[in-house]
Order: sequence, then structure tokens, then C-alpha cells
Amino acid sequence: MKFDIITIFPKVITEYLTVGVLSNAIKKGIVEVNVHDLRKWTKDNHRSVDDTPYGGGPGMIMKIEPVYDAIKELKKQNTVVALTTPKGEELNQKKLMEYSENTDLHMIILCGRYEGFDQRIHDNLVDYEFSIGEYVLSGGELPALVLVDGISRLLPGVLGNEESLVSESFNDGTLEYPQYTKPEEFNGWKVPDVLLSGNHKEIASYRQSLKKSV
Repeated sequence: MKFDIITIFPKVITEYLTVGVLSNAIKKGIVEVNVHDLRKWTKDNHRSVDDTPYGGGPGMIMKIEPVYDAIKELKKQNTVVALTTPKGEELNQKKLMEYSENTDLHMIILCGRYEGFDQRIHDNLVDYEFSIGEYVLSGGELPALVLVDGISRLLPGVLGNEESLVSESFNDGTLEYPQYTKPEEFNGWKVPDVLLSGNHKEIASYRQSLKKSV
């Protein structure tokens, strides 16, 4: 599975790729993540990726020319071009699972900045627009990482213990039950007795009763 992330702040992405689950997925060769500086596809001396909006208004708009050229160079026959935007479909576990089932997936992810992209990018170059919630961030780098991390950890061989995926939050429309570890008691706060009983049937029933629907 291959991801090409296009951003004007590559270091935001590359630092995250060096640690944790996603780093392991890359080292194992299960996932390939390439980070590209959008300014590579600019043609002017100032390497401009944004400009003022037609019709006036605050802020700057991401220009279509470098985005078009980047996609043209990177896109393959079965590529999905994704774009981070507050106006997009809210990302959820079902969507992550859907993408994870396509092991030949090649995805280009455009990280927004400023006041967003020229609308012609939305209308003509993008297959999937997504948001990670009803709030505004400074840029699309964090949503891009959420998408890549969320898909990658579902792939076979990425997690050390794949059984943990079975009981994860959102997989069956519920949130995961509360978890405890040693010591049995701390500061007067005790682990529930049923979890210390060794009775697996009662433990399973107890945990199921604590799951919350989402």
C-alpha cells in the first residue's frame, strides 16, 4: 500500500513516520509513505503555492497549477486522490476499514493550508474529501496522518498482536470496555473483583456489559 502526501511543511509529516506503529509498517515493507513538498512543482522564483482570492476576501488560496502538476506526475491508473478539508466527509472507522481492504491502494493526499484550495481542485482533481471533525486546524497535515495511520494499522502484519484489532473501539459500533493492570490496588482504588476471578466466562460477560454504543 502506497501513500504520497503533498504538503508545504514536509517535516510535520516525516517526524511522525519515524516512531510507533506506522514506522514499523514502513520498516516491514507493508506500507510505503512518500512525503513531497508542493513547492517542488512551482515555476516562479518565489516558489508560490498560494495567491489572493478573486472577488476579494481575507487570507490566501492554494493555487491550482502546482497541485495539478504534482498529481499529474504522481498519479497512477488506480490512484485515489484525497484532500483534507473541513467541508469533507467526516472520517470514521468504517471508511478506514474499507480502504484497508484494498492492499493495492495508492493514495495521494493533499494537505490544505490558509483559506483552502482553489475550487477547481475540488471539482476536477479530487476523488475523496475528508475531515476529522467539526473544528478548524492550521493545516491538513494532522488529518493526513490520521488517515494514513488509521488505514495502516489495520493491515495484516502491522500490529504485534492482531487480536487487539478484534475488540477495538468502533469496530462493532461500540466503545472498548475499561482496562486495568497491576497493581490490584492503588491509592485505595481497586481493580474490579471479577477481573481477578480467573472466570473467563464471567469476565467476558462483565466486559460486554460495559461496552457503550456509539
